[in-house]
Amino acid sequence: MNAIDKFVDAIINSDNNYQELDRIYLINRVRALVGDKCDLNGKNLLATRDALIQTAIQNKKIENNQTDKEILSDQLMDLYTPTPSFINQKFWNLYQESPEAATDYFYQLSQKNDYIKTKAIAKNISYKTPTEYGDLEITINLSKPEKDPKAIAAAGKQTQTGYPKCQLCMENEGYLGRLGYPARSNHRIIRFMLGGETWGFQYSPYAYFTEHAIFLSHIHRPMVINKHTFNNLLEIVREFPQYFVGSNADLPIVGGSMLSHDHYQGGRHTFPMMKAKIVKKINLPIDDVSAGIVKWPLSDIRLSSDDPEKLVEATSLIHNHWMSYSDENVDIRAYTNGVRHHTVTPIAYRQNNNYVMDIVLRDNQTSKEFPDGIFHPHKQFQHIKKENIGLIEVMGRAILPARLKSELGEVEKYLLNQPNNIAEYHKDWANELRSKYQFTNDNVEKIVDQEAGIVFSHVLENAGVYKWNEQGKQAFDKFINSLNEVN
Repeated sequence: MNAIDKFVDAIINSDNNYQELDRIYLINRVRALVGDKCDLNGKNLLATRDALIQTAIQNKKIENNQTDKEILSDQLMDLYTPTPSFINQKFWNLYQESPEAATDYFYQLSQKNDYIKTKAIAKNISYKTPTEYGDLEITINLSKPEKDPKAIAAAGKQTQTGYPKCQLCMENEGYLGRLGYPARSNHRIIRFMLGGETWGFQYSPYAYFTEHAIFLSHIHRPMVINKHTFNNLLEIVREFPQYFVGSNADLPIVGGSMLSHDHYQGGRHTFPMMKAKIVKKINLPIDDVSAGIVKWPLSDIRLSSDDPEKLVEATSLIHNHWMSYSDENVDIRAYTNGVRHHTVTPIAYRQNNNYVMDIVLRDNQTSKEFPDGIFHPHKQFQHIKKENIGLIEVMGRAILPARLKSELGEVEKYLLNQPNNIAEYHKDWANELRSKYQFTNDNVEKIVDQEAGIVFSHVLENAGVYKWNEQGKQAFDKFINSLNEVN
């Protein structure tokens, strides 16, 4: 049995709408993609898929480049993947058993059909760093493939169709892909109603945590944080109580990388921020809602209630007041020259019968001293992290750039006085470490990893609008007290 026959076997034996009568049809579909001559095989489904890709290269059906291989890979896995209507029907039938049964089905399918790149994700480096705020989660992101320079150059010469408008649009479901734009033939989206509109639910191909989900509007429109957002987040955790869900802020610098499409992120993960304790209870002018300040490097107010409507009311009170609140003594300005700087990062989840909303206050001002952002990673920490602090990092999971895998290795050599190519921007940090530790071959990697995590904690402190010093605590109290004065 060659790879074509074995792959068709897998399709017929899967939870799909193909049957034995479809065998010849499927063989011809695969042959059309990879060619007729095939003498390769694979041990499992994905290895068989890889053998078919090599067969297509040998038969000159595709070029041996990243784009062609990705497009063909997803075309093949599309044959293994049920249609959108089949998946949606099965998902919502399983939902009648339990929300967990439905998401388990969709998550496992998204792994089996290689939409979630489990093999690539396994390359990521992950560990925890103890800090005064609890154990922060550190990951060095090695999963996303490097972009092919030739493909980038070729993509620049292509006529841009504007379809799909962005990588979060529903039009990506089943999209072939092209130079500079990912293949999505095996992509599927669950439809559901949210806030009176059709929304989609999918998983992230390069997941940053367990069951990393994306909830997206069917309309391509910019992200916005408002009362409707808070209602939506709580409705999602009502429908999927096993998941948290949150929204990136809706402003540049403090927001995520996809501000052009209204969406949220969620999944089955308990982040460090969700474990952090309330250190000061606060009173709000809304009944049946408990509130407190969380011991966290960013400024986080936690609300809890068994009444979602009351929780939305309390969240809206804080959000609306923060939008126009300024305190020049601690560099907090809602507007400069008519430009808005304030927003929030909201995160919703369940704790037993209660709904919880963490509201993280954000400010995206820049200044001469901090041109990248006053509440953004400061220059002395950008050798480790210089990108925006988005939703996932707000909650205490660092997504650090792939460059650090090799760069930190060179830092380790430098600390051991071995020949090295340490980057200049790491040297001040490395010299500080030299003054603190005695390094050996046995301890250098662990110390460098942990200290990189400590740098991430400082990055989060930079992003906090109220610092954990006396001035910051008093200023935070001032804001909290002003909430009770809102008409």
